[in-house]
Amino acid sequence: MSGSEAEPRLVDRARAIWRGITLAVMAVLGVGILIALVILQSSANEQRDQALKLESHSYDVMILTRTLSGSIARAEAALGRYVISGDEGIGREFTDQWDQARAQIDRLDAATNDNPDQQAAIDRLRAAFERRGDELSVTALSTAYKKNSQAYSRYYEAGRSSSLRSIDGELDHITAAEHDLLDERTAAAMASVKRSSEIARTLSIFGILIVLSAIVLGALTIAAMQERAAARAEADSERERSAMLEEAVGEATLALSQQEAKLRQVQKMEAVGQLTGGIAHDFNNMLAVVLGGLELARRSLENDPGSALRHLDNATEGANRAAALTRRLLAFSREEALNPEAIKPIDAIAGMSDLFDRTLGDAILIERADDGSDWAIWADRHELENTLLNLAVNARDAMDGRGTLSIRTSVMTLTAGQVGNCQDGDHVAIAVADTGCGMSPEVIERVFEPFFTTKPVGKGTGLGLSQIFAFVRQSGGEIAIESTPGKGTVVTLYLPRHMAAGDTATAIEPTANTHDTPAITGLGILVVEDDPRVLTATVGTLEELGHRVVPCADPLDAPRTIDEAGPFDLIVSDVLMPGQTGPEMVAGLLAQRPHLAVLFVTGYAGDGSAADFGGRAVLRKPFTLAGLEQAIADAMAFAPSTTSPDQLAAE
Repeated sequence: MSGSEAEPRLVDRARAIWRGITLAVMAVLGVGILIALVILQSSANEQRDQALKLESHSYDVMILTRTLSGSIARAEAALGRYVISGDEGIGREFTDQWDQARAQIDRLDAATNDNPDQQAAIDRLRAAFERRGDELSVTALSTAYKKNSQAYSRYYEAGRSSSLRSIDGELDHITAAEHDLLDERTAAAMASVKRSSEIARTLSIFGILIVLSAIVLGALTIAAMQERAAARAEADSERERSAMLEEAVGEATLALSQQEAKLRQVQKMEAVGQLTGGIAHDFNNMLAVVLGGLELARRSLENDPGSALRHLDNATEGANRAAALTRRLLAFSREEALNPEAIKPIDAIAGMSDLFDRTLGDAILIERADDGSDWAIWADRHELENTLLNLAVNARDAMDGRGTLSIRTSVMTLTAGQVGNCQDGDHVAIAVADTGCGMSPEVIERVFEPFFTTKPVGKGTGLGLSQIFAFVRQSGGEIAIESTPGKGTVVTLYLPRHMAAGDTATAIEPTANTHDTPAITGLGILVVEDDPRVLTATVGTLEELGHRVVPCADPLDAPRTIDEAGPFDLIVSDVLMPGQTGPEMVAGLLAQRPHLAVLFVTGYAGDGSAADFGGRAVLRKPFTLAGLEQAIADAMAFAPSTTSPDQLAAE
């Protein structure tokens, strides 16, 4: 071999060695990049898990804060019932609820021991809680010693105590601080994920460059097809790893968005529920005056009756709308059904036939169908009927007053989670379908939000479907909506089957047009009401019905008024009054005058049902002349003479 031939071979050998070294270096770099990607993926997973853990902790703190607020509210409500009734069992309920709230403060303290700012707020909360406990304990002690007047006065004053505002303020501060911390943690987690994605993209670019270089260099030493096949396999592997990383980031982002949306919805529902309960009492007193005055004016008008009646009809319609809004607010604010009982839905629907016909009009065809079952449910009859009526009115508006409304009842056995949050077992399904305009998916997502409505101003409050949602959930069921724009909507209620056959006491709430009211006139009636406007309207209404009426603005003056202006056949009394409650006043009067009939009048859903007043008649504000006349008949039908002295003393 000549020197001229050996020189190229040496050059080729040197090039081969160089290519081998280059391939080895590139292989090392490729392995390093792969290891870096694996480490980065692991770090991203750890950061995501840590972020989710911290977010779960924040949610736990906020939920515990809301639970503590509810426990304090239930304890104070139990104390109010104890002050009114004097029942020692209710007094123990107040003590148990207050102790439970104290234990929840301890858990909240333990849950936030890593946050000095939250610890300071909890210390202030605990101090305000103890001050509040001392105030309420004095009220409970006065009730225990039968100092009812003093207990009621202390309870009334405690409602305006600064300690209550301090508790609410500290709870709001703790929730807001935890929410801000949650936002910071979420932002940090998202920033970390973003950095990881950027680094991964950079490493992927370098990896691709190295692979491309390896392909070029490998083509000089191995076959082109083998090199290309290896390059394709390596590229597929890189894409799979990138897809896995993107999928993990997407799942984490979706989970964070869902949790935040759920928290906003829970806070919105709680805020609306707390807001509506406080409005209704004063609003109902105003409506009682408006409706009573309008009906008295209607009966006394002589000149230009046509024009006067039109104005009166407009005013009455506005007052009735306000009354309907108040009833919805009260129903939405309470936490459980007032009077649950065993109900067969097919019977309830059949009993509403006339109401449906009058409400929907002749242009809407109503179709009823039943799949052949008489299963019962356990629910509040009034709320069930109100739910069905709300759905029918919504369907009427969606059909613009013309179309077909279908109400179908059926039975089915569901598995857990098959329909929303339904439990295992038998259920009764009530489907209300219309042929109206339907709803878009965006509207369906918001239909259960309080005050959300697609109707024009003055045509809807936005409480109907949220009230239906609350009723179904309180009854242990679920609600589903299927709708297609332009083709109609189907709303289906799934309510658990009630197996036991039992009846519960229902409140005596006289309403107009329920049945023929006996014409009772000439009664001697004492009206006890602390609101002067309501007192004047009630006295005028009773006099219009032909009774002899004596007003009394202070329950403590009732015995003297009876002695001076009696005799009386009936006492019409408000429930919550300064100085003495209506039930307390009546109990004292009946001990000496057992012959008196009693009618309680109230405008607040929290006043309870008829069972809380010894089975005596309860009339809800606002009321009409016909409703008051029926209530008087019901009160007079209750025979005090058949009640033993021991029973009267117990009441």
